[in-house]
Amino acid sequence: MSASLIDRVRERLAAEAAPLRPNVVAEAIRAESAGVLGDTDVLSTLRLLQTELTGAGILEPLLCADGATDVLVSAPDSVWVDDGDGLRRTTIRFTDEAAVRRLAQRLALAAGRRLDDAQPWVDGQLTGLGSGGCTVRLHAVLPPLAPAGTCLSLRVLRPATQDLAALVASGAIAPAAATLVGGVIAARQAFLVSGGTGAGKTTLLSAALGAVAADERIICVEDAPELAPRHPHLIHLVARYPNVEGVGEVTVRDLVRQALRMRPDRIVVGEVRGGEVVDLLAALNTGHDGGAGTVHANSPAEVPARLEALAAVGGLQRAALHSQLAAAVRVVLHVGRNRAGRRRLEEIAVLRRGADGLVSALTAWHVERGFGCGREQLDAMLSTGGLP
Repeated sequence: MSASLIDRVRERLAAEAAPLRPNVVAEAIRAESAGVLGDTDVLSTLRLLQTELTGAGILEPLLCADGATDVLVSAPDSVWVDDGDGLRRTTIRFTDEAAVRRLAQRLALAAGRRLDDAQPWVDGQLTGLGSGGCTVRLHAVLPPLAPAGTCLSLRVLRPATQDLAALVASGAIAPAAATLVGGVIAARQAFLVSGGTGAGKTTLLSAALGAVAADERIICVEDAPELAPRHPHLIHLVARYPNVEGVGEVTVRDLVRQALRMRPDRIVVGEVRGGEVVDLLAALNTGHDGGAGTVHANSPAEVPARLEALAAVGGLQRAALHSQLAAAVRVVLHVGRNRAGRRRLEEIAVLRRGADGLVSALTAWHVERGFGCGREQLDAMLSTGGLP
């Protein structure tokens, strides 16, 4: 069973129009080996090729493992996984750089995208991977943009179904903070969940939405279906990537506009990452109280600046952004990881507008420092429905 034989079988299968069922692969092996391989060798080759040609290949066990959130390939001998306790290096190895590239290109094709020298990066979504049929967000970059070799990033998109009580029990939210979050929901105050990649923004947002009154209608707009709060009246709108011809795209911004026509009580954007912030703020300022979303930021203090940058993409000037932000969003819930890599709610801040017209964040509660000077403003807001 030589490498040249495997390459010949791979080339034959690449031209195969039928689905790559085991009998099809086995027939290709026997044809390319001129029938000299015994049943044991054919079976070994079959297993090797099935691993490479179906699903996520040798990465499949990592993606299907309980708690796995990210699988990252930095080089053929450098495969990493995050299963909830931070990144760790695995023992999985690819045979060479070409094997990583083939897997990345195959996954890109399965996601309806192209990945080659003319288009050396890809961002897409895959469904039905593994025995559990998980959904995965795919990103890959080819050399020479990645000089060390093909870089492959796979994010497992698991439905976020935990409620606030479960997060408190796991230690992700302190009891005092959970009380404040519940108050924000009950008072129908709009809020943002901020944090870094993989910090648990979607998990916290989903748990918070689960505390919304059952008679309210929630419209969730996402680029991938992750939010799954335990709520009886939840509507999902999911964006669509363009196909290989570059057409058919439906953006989050398109869907936010559609959500306005669906009689929402609360509009939620799974992740604010572009011009849709303009439409979300406009919606929150036109009678849709209690909306929410997530945004990448290193701290609540940096949220206004982050939204400034995103609003500029949508054509909203700085002064107008701060004016709308001050009127629309009241609270920022910031999540992060502790030194052990565990996700947790780290800070609750109140957004308020200063004399200069700019919005700033005032800490109401911090996981290490307790209640801050913004606690009084938060309590007043929750009791009266507005800032003093």
